[in-house]
Amino acid sequence: MIDWLGPAMFAGALLLLSLGYPVAFSLGGVAILFGLIGIGLGVFDPIFLTAMPQRIFGIMNNFTLLAIPYFIFMGAMLEKSGIAENLLETMGSLFGRMRGGLALAVVGVGALLAATTGVVAATVVTMGLISLPTMLRYGYNKSFAAGVITASGTLGQIIPPSIVLVVLADQLGISVGDLFLGSFIPGLLMAGAFALHVLIVSTVRPDMAPALPAELIEIRGKALALKVIKVMLPPLVLILLVLGSIFFGVATPTEAGALGAVGAIALAAANRRLSLTALGQVCDDTLRTTTMVIFILLGSTAFSLVFRGLRGDRFISDVLTNLPGGQLSFLAVSMVTIFILGFFIDFFEIAFIVVPLFAPIAMQLDMDLVWYGVIIGANMQTSFLTPPFGFALFYLRGVAPSEVTTGNIYRGAIPFIILQLIILVAIIAFPQLVNFLPSISR
Repeated sequence: MIDWLGPAMFAGALLLLSLGYPVAFSLGGVAILFGLIGIGLGVFDPIFLTAMPQRIFGIMNNFTLLAIPYFIFMGAMLEKSGIAENLLETMGSLFGRMRGGLALAVVGVGALLAATTGVVAATVVTMGLISLPTMLRYGYNKSFAAGVITASGTLGQIIPPSIVLVVLADQLGISVGDLFLGSFIPGLLMAGAFALHVLIVSTVRPDMAPALPAELIEIRGKALALKVIKVMLPPLVLILLVLGSIFFGVATPTEAGALGAVGAIALAAANRRLSLTALGQVCDDTLRTTTMVIFILLGSTAFSLVFRGLRGDRFISDVLTNLPGGQLSFLAVSMVTIFILGFFIDFFEIAFIVVPLFAPIAMQLDMDLVWYGVIIGANMQTSFLTPPFGFALFYLRGVAPSEVTTGNIYRGAIPFIILQLIILVAIIAFPQLVNFLPSISR
């Protein structure tokens, strides 16, 4: 029974999460409960609890985590600046006259927004409000249109800069810059796979993704080219400033995040969207999200402390390191576990509960932690699309017209989940896709 206290603690946390209790309080509550049970049974030394204040102080002193509020602020400010609306309108004009052109524009805008905002909710909601009604009005299949929008919105989780990657780098104890570099090519591959799927569907089944009528495209020729430059150049410059400063070692991710936040304010001012009201809303969004992340981190710290005190980490390590097949078996088990958990809990919960358990075992097995972090990030991206609790599905459901059912949204997501898994298998099979950029930067 004592040996199973650790696994029982893990199962108890998942049970509370599945019942809808807040993540931070579920983890903290389970830690207190099992800590008391362990003390009562004489298997948990209360001296472990004295390490908690020092751990919390260590979290508050973690310079890397400062990048989180900066990137959240940057994304929220760019949402207020109207950059998404301008990009969608311009890309729609650029690609609208070809079959599936509007869907292709959504994928392109999703990739650009991923590299500027990295906020799934803002991207999906914006594209759902602007693109979905137009796609339906001109004959797009409901499920296909919904799938393109939700999947394109999730690109912000794997294309840097991404809050998920910052958290993963912290949990794995690796450089955020290396993880950003490693995820760059897989992120582009993911976007490319989505675009290729759109082209194939629009060619094989043109009725699912027709071209927009020519008379609808009001701007063309030189005027369109100038508009493309005007709309796309500012976010591209911001991407180069933020990512380039990290990739070339000019700035740390935290400093680059601060630069991005200032750049986002400048873009909002240029678009005449900067006001005290907008700034207050952005600060409020940043404060709420950052507070949620920190509370989850504190709860997961208490959870991991008690879990280790109950020797749960040793139990899991013994099971996973003794699997036949070594690295391959561990990789299969960890990837399947993360994928299945993605059906029920979101990426923050996975990052703070599961990754700290898997990371030491990956180190024991001499795995490349940057590569392992990227494949975890690619796997966690599916958690936004997998029913029944995929957040991107809920975001679109909240803004979709009444004729688009929940079933349409769920069915539309399935092909893109398969594409995500194909890219995941590709970067597992070919580690150089991840390791190439970090290796040449050293």
